[in-house]
Amino acid sequence: MRLPSGLLPIAVLLALAAGPAFATCPPDGWTADQLEALRKDDFKLDDAAQRDALALALVDCLGDPDPVLRDNTAFEGLSRWMREKSLSPPTLAALRERLEPELNAPPPDESGVRQPFTALVLSEVARTDRVEPWLTPEQRAALVADAATYLSGVRDYRGFIDGQGWRHGVAHGSDLALQLAVNPAIDRAQVDTLLAAVRSQVVAADGHAYIHGEPGRLARVVYFAAQRDLHDAKYWDAWLKEIASPGPLKDWGFAFGSEAGLARLHDTRSFLQALLALTVRGEDAALRERLQPAVIAALAPIP
Repeated sequence: MRLPSGLLPIAVLLALAAGPAFATCPPDGWTADQLEALRKDDFKLDDAAQRDALALALVDCLGDPDPVLRDNTAFEGLSRWMREKSLSPPTLAALRERLEPELNAPPPDESGVRQPFTALVLSEVARTDRVEPWLTPEQRAALVADAATYLSGVRDYRGFIDGQGWRHGVAHGSDLALQLAVNPAIDRAQVDTLLAAVRSQVVAADGHAYIHGEPGRLARVVYFAAQRDLHDAKYWDAWLKEIASPGPLKDWGFAFGSEAGLARLHDTRSFLQALLALTVRGEDAALRERLQPAVIAALAPIP
């Protein structure tokens, strides 16, 4: 799937040239009702050129305040087409080139929904490369670095809000990190970069306590990265002991004296419990033997 130079269709070139200036949503030529009908028809669109053009146009819906257009239509459509391998290689390349620079740019929308959904769509782009490699090593390395920077930098911890839908920056950033971490073309040093980003968000900043499933999404990155067997049991024991440290608290008993301490206790315990559940339910016996004792040991001193 490596793209020959000079073969990008005119529609793709125009989309790239447009840069981050967002067009209207729904895209020109489509109404919200037509997009909803397309969604109910499982996004079936027989004309490949029309499908590619709509995929690029739906990028402009990722920051739309309407959660149906943003999540149920734009993201679900892009995800389905990528998982069905229905988008052309130039369109996949255009999606990456359009979205990756937005990941760590100043937020383009006051509502804060655009960047989390940019990360989520990029996780699907990264998945296509995992399933059938097409990124260059340099592009892949840049995406790892950008994904780690985004995940570790999330400070908008809003998850689901009635009438507004999802933002979920930590979870979506974790999904991108996961698709990269399990890619066999990603080496151990790059996996370590992603794991460091995960570790930085196990305890949310500013005394926030997760309530929208973020610890589970973070734990999935660790579990499936560990499944690659790039790190031994000793590594995971040390890594998880650092996660379980109460610092800056003297010990976990002090967590009960402040809201920030209680949030730290909650987030840390939730992450380790989610990771333990993955090891218990997982069918990989070798991974369970390598990882589960370290998770149990890390949980032991946490009240």
